[in-house]
Amino acid sequence: MAIRPEEITSIIKQKIAQFDAQVDISETGTVIQVGDGIARVHGLKNVKSSELVDFGNGVQGMALNLEYDNVGCVLMGPDHLVHEGDIVKRTGKVISIGVSSQMIGRVVNPLGKPLDGKGEITAEKTMPLDIVAPGIIDRQPVKQPLQTGIKAIDAMIPIGKGQRELIIGDRQTGKTAIAVDAIINQKNIPEKERCICIYVAVGQKQSTVAQVIKTLSDFGAMDYTVVVSATASDPASLLYIAPYAGCAIGEYFMWQGKDVLIVYDDLSKHAQAYREMSLLLRRPPGREAYPGDVFYLHSRLLERACKLSNENGGGSLTALPIIETQANDVSAYIPTNVISITDGQIYLESNLFLSGIKPAINVGLSVSRVGGSAQRKMMRKVAGTLRIDLSQYQELAGFAQFGSELDKESQRQIARGKRMTELLKQHQYTPLKVGEEVWVLYAGTHGYLDTVPVEQVQAYEKQLLAFLHAQHAKALEELQQANELTEELEQKMVQILEEFKTVFKEA
Repeated sequence: MAIRPEEITSIIKQKIAQFDAQVDISETGTVIQVGDGIARVHGLKNVKSSELVDFGNGVQGMALNLEYDNVGCVLMGPDHLVHEGDIVKRTGKVISIGVSSQMIGRVVNPLGKPLDGKGEITAEKTMPLDIVAPGIIDRQPVKQPLQTGIKAIDAMIPIGKGQRELIIGDRQTGKTAIAVDAIINQKNIPEKERCICIYVAVGQKQSTVAQVIKTLSDFGAMDYTVVVSATASDPASLLYIAPYAGCAIGEYFMWQGKDVLIVYDDLSKHAQAYREMSLLLRRPPGREAYPGDVFYLHSRLLERACKLSNENGGGSLTALPIIETQANDVSAYIPTNVISITDGQIYLESNLFLSGIKPAINVGLSVSRVGGSAQRKMMRKVAGTLRIDLSQYQELAGFAQFGSELDKESQRQIARGKRMTELLKQHQYTPLKVGEEVWVLYAGTHGYLDTVPVEQVQAYEKQLLAFLHAQHAKALEELQQANELTEELEQKMVQILEEFKTVFKEA
């Protein structure tokens, strides 16, 4: 029997009414354009900025551009699963991550999903990715040292808990190595003072991230570390949210009164991912094609690193952002932005690296704006003049190259400078305890190396540490625990160093 046209109209009206009852039209939209990880959606009148929207097929997106007649969304999954005409629904949730203490020792993506095949992680709390940083009243000054185990940094560019210290340099100059050593060194610190570490890999090769995870596992550092991985093969949207996800995980522990160390490796690729998304969303390009708010991108991330006041639990979040320069150009846009946001920088120079000085830290351009406040008193006493001595040595060494005759004092400064430069060299993955650092630096700054040939300095250090562990473990432990270098302690150090003179053998 043929259906009359009015019956068809009635059936259609019923279906539309059923659909309207199920779905609030103002809470849904339609895809009008999709491609390159970006979707434009018509509708979604009440959507908020940074809100998650559901595209179906397991793909979610984030609303970023709220325009007059459409919403620009970045997709968190493959864009081939999204088609023009698809229905898009609001979720009502601003982008956030489920966090829990189960994340320690795990590798997760920026959405909190595990990548290591060790089973699901049960979230204890949901943390928004983007929050306003704690205000001045909620903080306290940075004054607790964060030991990296790297002699040159702990002596001359001290980092405090709650500080933001930039690691900057060209490709392959050892930036990640410094950050990984700082994480490994937490093993040398008593559990009460140890930091929970978060390593955020942004835009790295999967093989590079796997190598870092293997290194951390080999040294037992994964026991207190979370790895957040958004590799080069992931969509730009995941690279964009990765540092914020790592920061949210860190804040979860910080608000429990714990100390957290977070490494962003690296923010140059983060800025590039944001530029890619912004240009595809048709945001106006500015300097070097970055959008106008790229400074805000990093400032709102790094401002969240702080030392909370005792009323708030006294936890801390220390940030080590990494920036990659090109041809040592620290005056480029992104490097200057991040330098001005952070509390100092560790500048690694490719010329120093290639000449065998590792870590390749340029003492003149590296600085910690927290300084001695974040140093143990004994370290400040032992290494107080080290920075200026090395700067004078570099100045004098420049004169000496011209073959000019130098007075005895200048020759002594050059000889001491050469030995201290050699002493500050350190192999990768060999962070030292603070007591060991103080012994070695004391020997250098108090002239015990002046009679040792330059090429024997590292052998001297190795033998001295072995001698201390074998013969004077108690004195070493005493120094490890001490905050100040008392006269009594110093006399003991002098006696032991004099005793070591008799047993040192040149390699």
